[in-house]
Amino acid sequence: MPRLAAALRGLAVAAAALLTVTVLPSPAAGTARRPVSSSGMPKEFVALREVDPTIIQEMRYPTPHDFMGVPVDGYRRPVCLLTRDAARALHRAQRSFLRSGLSLKVYDCYRPQRAVDHFVRWAKDLGDQRMKGEFYPREDKSKLFDDGYIAAKSGHSRGSTLDVTLVRLPAVPTRPYVPGEPLTSCYGPRAARFPDNSLDMGTGFDCFDTLAHTLDPRIHGRPLANRLLLKHGLEQAGFVNLPEEWWHYTFTPETFPDTYFDFPVQ
Repeated sequence: MPRLAAALRGLAVAAAALLTVTVLPSPAAGTARRPVSSSGMPKEFVALREVDPTIIQEMRYPTPHDFMGVPVDGYRRPVCLLTRDAARALHRAQRSFLRSGLSLKVYDCYRPQRAVDHFVRWAKDLGDQRMKGEFYPREDKSKLFDDGYIAAKSGHSRGSTLDVTLVRLPAVPTRPYVPGEPLTSCYGPRAARFPDNSLDMGTGFDCFDTLAHTLDPRIHGRPLANRLLLKHGLEQAGFVNLPEEWWHYTFTPETFPDTYFDFPVQ
C-alpha cells in the first residue's frame, strides 16, 4: 500500500504539472500582446542606408522640427531603421522612381514605443501648443486622441511602416528649422508653407488636418497627381497606404505583425 500510495501521488504531481504547462501562454503569444523592450536591434532589422544609400533621409523626430517642437525620446541618431523585407521593397520602388528623375525621401521609419509614449504625454499637456501654428492650426489639441492623430500604439514600432515622400532630382536639401521662427500652416499654399524639397503634396508632413487624407476631394491638380504617383509606385512594391495620411505606408506582409519594439534608434 505505501508503494501504491506513492505511485498515485507521483501520477497526481505529473498530471498537475502537465495541466500547468498547457494553460501557460507561449512566449510568442505573450510578445504579441505587449511591447518588447530591447537594448539591441533584432537581426531582422537593418539600416536603410545599407540596403539603398540613394534614398534621401530627412529624419524629423531627432530634431525640434516636429509637432511637439522638441526631439523625440528614443531617437539617438537621425537614421532610418526598417525590417529587412521593408527596406528591400523600398529599394525596388526607388529603382523605379530613379528612372523618372525622382527619389524617395523618408521622414520617419521604425519608431520605438518610448517615442509613442512621448507623443501621448505631450498630447495630454494641453498647455504646450508651441507648434500649433504649423502642424495643427485648425485642430483642437484636446481632440487629438478622438480624431486619431495620436494613439498609444503605432504601426511604426513594428518596423515595416514608414513616412515617405518624393523629391525631384537633383535634390536641394531642405533648410534647417530654427526653433522659435514664425510658423506657417502645413496646409497653406506651397510657397507659404515651411520649405521642403518634396514634390508638392498639398500639405506638409505630419499635418494634423483632413486635407492630409490621401484622396481628400479638395486636393486636385498637381498635388493630387503627386500623391497618386507616390501611391502607385509604392503599391507596386508591396506597400499599403494609410488613407488618413498621404505619407504613411506599410509593407505587407509585415515581418512582425503583432510585436511593438522599443529599442532606440541608434
